[in-house]
Amino acid sequence: MDLSQYTLFITANLPYILLVLTLLIFIALLVFISVNIKMNKLNKRYRKMMAGMENVNIEHLLLGHIEEVRQAVSKVKELDSECRRLDGIVDTAIQRVGIVRFNAFEDTGSDLSFALALLDRKKNGVVLASIYGRNESRIYAKPIVDGQSTYHLSNEEKMALAKALEKNS
Repeated sequence: MDLSQYTLFITANLPYILLVLTLLIFIALLVFISVNIKMNKLNKRYRKMMAGMENVNIEHLLLGHIEEVRQAVSKVKELDSECRRLDGIVDTAIQRVGIVRFNAFEDTGSDLSFALALLDRKKNGVVLASIYGRNESRIYAKPIVDGQSTYHLSNEEKMALAKALEKNS
């Protein structure tokens, strides 16, 4: 084909060619707008990430953050070991308390005698009993292991132990 045939083809189909070119320009405009919007979002994210970092390159910034993460991991490990140590201490601390006041003798007024159960998380501890009389007072201690005593417990001591075992069950 020679040049005149191309010219004749173009002039005969000029409205269609202009329509196709207009559509291509419109599509290119839409692509440009989409790319521009995405670029603006990336630019905002970059500025937010680099806020307060003047003349600092990304490598130094990342190395600084990596060091901060290492320090945080080290601190978490330190706090974890401290928590484990405190958990061991808490296991043996008094966590369950039960008290019963009573009148041990008919000739004394008020409930001045008492039975006090003090137990740890594992239900180990002691039951203290104080018997108050007009002329004398006595205090007894009986060990408790796993919620039980190898010694005979009075009714009041059993009640105090039951109250202590009810708590934090």
